Amino acid sequence: MFLRQELPVRLANIMKEISLLPDNLLKTPSVQLVQSWYVQSLQEILDFKDKSSEDSGAIHSFTDTVIKIRNRHNDVIPTMAQGVIEYKESFGIDPVTSQNVQYFLDRFYMSRISIRMLLNQHSLLFGGKINPAHPKHIGSIDPSCNVVEVIRDGYESAKRLCDLYYMSSPELILEELNAKSPGQPMQVVYVPSHLYHMVFELFKNAMRATMEHNADRCIYPSIHVHITLGNEDLTVKMSDRGGGVPMRKIDRLFNYMYSTAPRPRVETSQATPLAGFGYGLPISRLYAQYFQGDLKLYSLEGYGTDAVIYIKALSTDSIERLPVYNKAAWKHYKANHEADDWCVPSSEPKDMTTFRSI
Repeated sequence: MFLRQELPVRLANIMKEISLLPDNLLKTPSVQLVQSWYVQSLQEILDFKDKSSEDSGAIHSFTDTVIKIRNRHNDVIPTMAQGVIEYKESFGIDPVTSQNVQYFLDRFYMSRISIRMLLNQHSLLFGGKINPAHPKHIGSIDPSCNVVEVIRDGYESAKRLCDLYYMSSPELILEELNAKSPGQPMQVVYVPSHLYHMVFELFKNAMRATMEHNADRCIYPSIHVHITLGNEDLTVKMSDRGGGVPMRKIDRLFNYMYSTAPRPRVETSQATPLAGFGYGLPISRLYAQYFQGDLKLYSLEGYGTDAVIYIKALSTDSIERLPVYNKAAWKHYKANHEADDWCVPSSEPKDMTTFRSI
């Protein structure tokens, strides 16, 4: 039973990093709640450490425990986000804390993605149920993931939300190029739910920007998606005409501490995922990076934005990217924010109306 050996290691690694968070953040009710979930889950998994893998009763009990742990951690992302909001409202933010929290949350949410991947695989493979809609899936992995189909699904879901809110939505223009096997369908070994999460988030952002930037004209330019499959990479480029953002704001879009979204209420996991926390882009980038890919944004201020997803075309290259707690990680939490050794301009544009000519 690989899982009963691996899960405690992954849980313990990230629990150690939680304990290194600033005391005031660690003391927030939401972070304490998340910490208690991890402690409880670790204890439950360790109960199976010495049980025989030949014992069918133990295997069934272990599968039930795995499902229970997975369900317990359903609301980890919004609850941890709530903790960050509680901290910001009470203590504000400073460069050192912002740097440490950004480092931690990237690693924490990546760890959660990896743990959830293991939990889902086990429950799907050993839970005794086969999804009739996807009989060829190996757990949550599709050996022949139809990329175009997933992207269209993501577009349709985002389109429904956009139509509800704006009463209209941009059209989709999709182009594909299979340079690896011309004429063949665009397929890779991948987790469709991960790809769906990424493109759904990007479509939501692209649609909102397009609708608001072009509201006066009531003419909404289409969203263009180009998919290319090469020998090493599958690349998805999504281009919108939503006005773009200034270069200085690009990094902020991936920063958990700079979210300007209003404070939402955490109620149940049935609510729209990540709604209101501004975590959609950074979490989507982690999904891309989990199997050694990436997600990047390129903006032309005044025109629009290109979002590019990189996915490994070969399953042999799709190795998990996992955070490991060691001395190097410990140093990140203890390091002080040093002055930059390059001149740093103001983070905001100057208000030229306040300048007087001499």
